[in-house]
Amino acid sequence: MNSPDSAAATATAFDKARTGLWVSLQKHLTTVYEAETAFAQAIAFAEAFPFAASSASPEQLDLYWQRRRALRDLFTDETNQLDTLNKAIRTKGYADAEKKQLYLLLLGYMDIAASIFERLHTEVPKPLPKDDELEETSARFERVRKFARLNVKGIFGLLATAAQ
Repeated sequence: MNSPDSAAATATAFDKARTGLWVSLQKHLTTVYEAETAFAQAIAFAEAFPFAASSASPEQLDLYWQRRRALRDLFTDETNQLDTLNKAIRTKGYADAEKKQLYLLLLGYMDIAASIFERLHTEVPKPLPKDDELEETSARFERVRKFARLNVKGIFGLLATAAQ
């Protein structure tokens, strides 16, 4: 049986984890917003998407590809870190309600980040060269997001949704 001291220590550990995750996600969001701003500046020449590569100067296209690579690399890094966070939350000895709180923080960040990283798929030249790494990262990001959402909803939430 857990002693009151053990319960308090567990609560303190969870509070530290939740606060640490919150602070970390805010820093990551700042980085993602900065990359999005740089990418938006690099595509300011485009009036519609997908855009014709001939509508941009060589310098504009060079800047576009630089900023796109930076955003794509950030997407890959963020996805790797989110996957690691997801596993850490899953394996920690927190109560289910505490894990849900952490997954909610993660999902909030992921939903915002997804809207930014989606630009890698929509704000593109035509034709866009195949990018296997981007496709793999996108699929992995979605798996992590679905897993986190599943943990927030729980099995009972899924059964209620399926019954409707």
